[in-house]
Amino acid sequence: MKIFESKERNAARRNRNDMKLGIIGLPNVGKSTLFNALTGAGAPSANYPFCTIDPNVGVVQVPDSRLDRLAEIAKPEQIIRATVEFTDIAGLVKGASKGEGLGNKFLSHIRDCDAVIHVLRCFENGDIIHVDGNVDPIRDLETINMELIYSDIEQLEKRIEKLTKLVRGDKTLQPQLDLYERILASLNEGKTARQVELSEDDIALLGDANLLTLKPIIYVANVSEDEAAEVSPDNEMFKKVKEAADAEGAEVIPVCAGIEAEIAELDADEKAMFLSDLGITESGLDRLIKASYTLLGYISYLTAGPKEVRAWTIVRGTKAPQAAGKIHSDFERGFIRAEIVSFDDLMASGSMAVAKEKGLVRSEGKEYVMADGDVVLFRFNV
Repeated sequence: MKIFESKERNAARRNRNDMKLGIIGLPNVGKSTLFNALTGAGAPSANYPFCTIDPNVGVVQVPDSRLDRLAEIAKPEQIIRATVEFTDIAGLVKGASKGEGLGNKFLSHIRDCDAVIHVLRCFENGDIIHVDGNVDPIRDLETINMELIYSDIEQLEKRIEKLTKLVRGDKTLQPQLDLYERILASLNEGKTARQVELSEDDIALLGDANLLTLKPIIYVANVSEDEAAEVSPDNEMFKKVKEAADAEGAEVIPVCAGIEAEIAELDADEKAMFLSDLGITESGLDRLIKASYTLLGYISYLTAGPKEVRAWTIVRGTKAPQAAGKIHSDFERGFIRAEIVSFDDLMASGSMAVAKEKGLVRSEGKEYVMADGDVVLFRFNV
């Protein structure tokens, strides 16, 4: 999926050090169980609808083994990792956009998120109640999507009504009105805004129209414990979810929320042993965060010194001065140059001094586009 964003929205994201991901789904699909496993925040996850009434928020450190290896060289006082903010949003049901099932008030929480994690149940278990009586992830997906579509329709209709009046006196607004009407026509056909072909200019024209169905999305297929290591080729529910996601250009990550909840209670050594016994190389959290980074176009650059080794999250394509501004506005304002070595080159050298001797430390100027894994020392003067 190609994600376009307005310059204003990209600028806003460049000024933040974290991502905000909204976890959505119907009641009792494993949403809060997954949230608890990811964040350790202890949100209620009882076996009845609408258990999550207020959105629960948890901040999670982004796993990055490069920081640990960098710390072996720098010997810092502390390691500071990038963070991801997860919001467990109340279970939405049919009619949520009209205020049914506690859903309406929570749509605003989705608008505040950078991306959406949509949890779909892909296993049978008679002991776990489903709000619709039986398990059908495609029906669940369509139910949620339609509620988000209805919300977007309502927003666009209001904007179109206002623009129709304004365009009479200002013809420069006509392209924006045409765009709103084109997206609205697609929404009325039951398609998400993500499925509308939009250019960068179109996204810029959208302005502050923060459409729910335009947000980047990852589908999480909550599978049974038997499929924690690998989804069975006979799991028809997972196959259908994969097909639906492919049609939208979205990614599907199979996760067993129950297993993730068990993993979350283990220490590092026990976790490694547990995953090895299950034949899992990385936890659901790691897979989800990596997929989120890819989806949103995020990368990390690294800084190292005696006080701290730290990862800084930036949008792919960020230039050196703006990356420096993530640390402090003075760094951007007085930017002179960036002394950069790639993480791999630094590890191969064993120290910054050796990397410099080998000519691997580069001096980059204002037009340099940051790369993932750059180890940086910014030079500035204010």
